[in-house]
Amino acid sequence: MAIGISVKSSINHGENRDYHGVASGEIYYDHPKKWTPQIFFKIYLYFAVCFLLVIYVPNTIWNPDLKVITITLGALGIWRYSWWFVHVIRSEIYQHRRFPKIREAAEKCWRSGWRPRHVHFMMTTFRERRDTTELVVQSICREVRETGIPTTLWLGSGDAYDENIMMEYLRQNAEDLPLEFVMIRQNVSGKRMAIGLVLRAMSRRGIHKDDLIVFMDGDAILAPGILRKCCPLFATDEKLQAVTTDEEVICYGPKWVQSWLTMRFAQRRIAMQSHAMSNKVLTLTGRMSVFRANHLTRYKFIRMLEADHLQHWLWGKFRFLSGDDKSTWYYMLTQNAKMLYVSDALVYTVEEVEGSGIERMTQNFRRWSGNMLRNGTRALKLGPKKVGFFIWWCVMDQRLAMWTMLVSPIVAVAVTLLKYPQYIVAYFIWIAISRMALSLFLFRYSKAVHIEWPFILYFNQLLNAAVKVYCLARLSKQRWTNRGDQSSGLSESFADKMRDLMAAYVTTVWVTALVISVLFYTSLAKMPGLHSVVVIGAG
Repeated sequence: MAIGISVKSSINHGENRDYHGVASGEIYYDHPKKWTPQIFFKIYLYFAVCFLLVIYVPNTIWNPDLKVITITLGALGIWRYSWWFVHVIRSEIYQHRRFPKIREAAEKCWRSGWRPRHVHFMMTTFRERRDTTELVVQSICREVRETGIPTTLWLGSGDAYDENIMMEYLRQNAEDLPLEFVMIRQNVSGKRMAIGLVLRAMSRRGIHKDDLIVFMDGDAILAPGILRKCCPLFATDEKLQAVTTDEEVICYGPKWVQSWLTMRFAQRRIAMQSHAMSNKVLTLTGRMSVFRANHLTRYKFIRMLEADHLQHWLWGKFRFLSGDDKSTWYYMLTQNAKMLYVSDALVYTVEEVEGSGIERMTQNFRRWSGNMLRNGTRALKLGPKKVGFFIWWCVMDQRLAMWTMLVSPIVAVAVTLLKYPQYIVAYFIWIAISRMALSLFLFRYSKAVHIEWPFILYFNQLLNAAVKVYCLARLSKQRWTNRGDQSSGLSESFADKMRDLMAAYVTTVWVTALVISVLFYTSLAKMPGLHSVVVIGAG
């Protein structure tokens, strides 16, 4: 059941969209060979230009006056790149050694005739595009038709618009399927409350503890075979409680945003496969994750999703707006649950981006980074014994990396302004070479090679670090632009304005302390000696 749907885009000014490739899986499975002669020539030309710049542009990096700076940046680079290569090695082991054995056992189980007793799709949506919603429902119907598994589609809805689209599609295309459609109209706004209401309805109905519950968003299109790939994993491993899947992005907006998001998902594949080696992941993505039902209908789990909150020294107690995937992940950590990344099960996510994309990129970073910071602190408090040392250290590293990433640009700007104006050129040559080296590994985890990735990667790292530092003292400030532009913690009261001033002050102190520490450690600035202080005092 692979139906092509062509519609007019309201965002891209009448652009015709042919979704047939998405519905059939052709975009992912039948993509052209990426390592073409043209690609090899572009990479060769890229390194050739870098080589000529190294030879002919004055290079001050090895200047004896900058020895301490070179050693400092070199040590930081060795640490960061070594940690990154650890993830790459673990990812390769998972992809080629461990996961194939897991897949073989799951396929054997499926071929033997095993099927889950019942699958429940828990989907939330809010005024999604009609064509996207139809594709999402179509992909669910295709999976039910191909597997024959009794299925209930639970919709957490806040608007009749989405309900009508889904009912109309199901009446026309799903009458012969073992599929029940249940709508839960939320009476309190927000995605978290919609999920909570659906889970409460499931609990009242009394679903079986070994039923499987699929959490998915209203813009997540399932690639073919996803139930066959995910469901038997729970039959072959009784300890497994949750799995999350691979993602690919379909972006309607600026081309560079599509490239950036594609790069982000390539990074995600490396990280997810590395984390899965420890029987844990760092997020159970809301786009598509599958859970064993025994945890999800518990009151504690439901209340955490509905009203997850944090007690902050500056902002007091506040609820989380987004990040339901981080809440489910944290709950599973507290239960010492086994989690897995299913690298061959794919979900397409549709992104609609208006304008230049810079604001959307920044808002996404604020949401992602804020969710990471809000949940990272309490995950660290669980300790390495509870979480597992590797995953615990990954969470710790996220908090360290946002500071270490800022060291090299601070040094580059300081040296350029205080000593050698040409240093900034040598710095960017180094950035171009080092980020292309990283991109060569990322290309392996992407369906296409994007020669612009080295520059996008550096900008991604720099902006991400800056946003994290900004968010660190503003964890209550939340906004979700692509879900009805929801916001939280943006009050204009006098008390909140005073807290904003305090947050700005704290952030300024942290950044100033970082800059001063870097300047003094690299000898770009000198501490005043005791004799100077005495003379000044005597004067």
